[in-house]
Amino acid sequence: MSRALIVIGLAIVAIGLLWPWLSKLPLGHLPGDIVIRRENFSFYFPITTMILVSLVLSGIVWLFNR
Repeated sequence: MSRALIVIGLAIVAIGLLWPWLSKLPLGHLPGDIVIRRENFSFYFPITTMILVSLVLSGIVWLFNR
């Protein structure tokens, strides 16, 4: 359990340090992300981004459990 918390903490620190470069990636604006904008309403559902992030995180978890 403590090893998992250390890895999660290091991942959060790494994301924090890399944030200036990560924010320039087109995540959230990929083809397949659903955006509906109306006069007084906007709906955003980043389905393609969620699938991509899920695949990457699943791969990382798979590498650690191997």
